[in-house]
Amino acid sequence: MKHLVQKLLKTHPNIGFSIARLTLGLVILPHGAQKLLGLFGGYGYSATMESLTTQMGLPSIVAFSVIIIEFFGSISLILGFFSRFWALALTGMFLGIIYTTQLEHGFFMNWFGNQAGEGYEYSLLIIGLALTIIVNGSGKLSIDHLISKKQ
Repeated sequence: MKHLVQKLLKTHPNIGFSIARLTLGLVILPHGAQKLLGLFGGYGYSATMESLTTQMGLPSIVAFSVIIIEFFGSISLILGFFSRFWALALTGMFLGIIYTTQLEHGFFMNWFGNQAGEGYEYSLLIIGLALTIIVNGSGKLSIDHLISKKQ
């Protein structure tokens, strides 16, 4: 178990990887705050759970996971704490989003409201940033880097 934790925390001390991690965390945080806290025009936890389970038909555990990953995962990414884990969770979540809701609408986002839903280009950007973090770690400015230096 200790070896697994060390692998999760190990990071390349590069500022570029910190920038990727911070960008991903800062972009996802408002979405998580909408879902959990009702900030930024969101509906909050109860209404989001209701919407994800009834309207979208997701199992409760998946709906709960989406909220947790987006809110706590983004905060952890901003701090650089277990970033590989949270980036992997986001990758899985966004692959699910592409498969369940975006694939049928094609590549492009719905900039002009002329299609029924969103394409998957945004999700691919999220996955690309997340994969950078999975491969390289949190970067120099991170809690992961501080912890791994002490080990």
